[in-house]
Amino acid sequence: YLFMDRAIAEQFAPDHFVTAQMLRLDTGTGRLQWVNAGHPAPMLIRGHRVVRRLDSPTTLPVGFGGAQPQVSSVMLEPRDRVLCFTDGLIEEHQSGQEEFGEDQLIDWIHRLDRADRGVRAVARDLSHTLRRARGETTTDDATLVLVEWHG
Repeated sequence: YLFMDRAIAEQFAPDHFVTAQMLRLDTGTGRLQWVNAGHPAPMLIRGHRVVRRLDSPTTLPVGFGGAQPQVSSVMLEPRDRVLCFTDGLIEEHQSGQEEFGEDQLIDWIHRLDRADRGVRAVARDLSHTLRRARGETTTDDATLVLVEWHG
């Protein structure tokens, strides 16, 4: 993190920054470690249901300086999935309406993430559902990454 922070700060003006989520998964044990620098907390999906947000201590976006971030960790169980996403995924809204929000995202996950569906199909269908809900346009980035640990 500190290397990335210095690289951004040295190359760009002080008001430039990068948000990021950095994850490390030990594929042998299922230990997931992460640092979240400016994104919504990832969601842990177990048994095809969102069971919790992977909250972590606040870390400044990359390029703003600050102390070494605290690394958070959780032990995954076989078949757990973790959804990482940008704020554009939940803050988008149609003109004059409320933001889509995390509750609606969780509802879509519960409808699309079923036991017989692979992680690629769920990620693709979630992306398409979000795009359709926006009327095929967006005013912000809307990125998602869905990973599964098989155990």
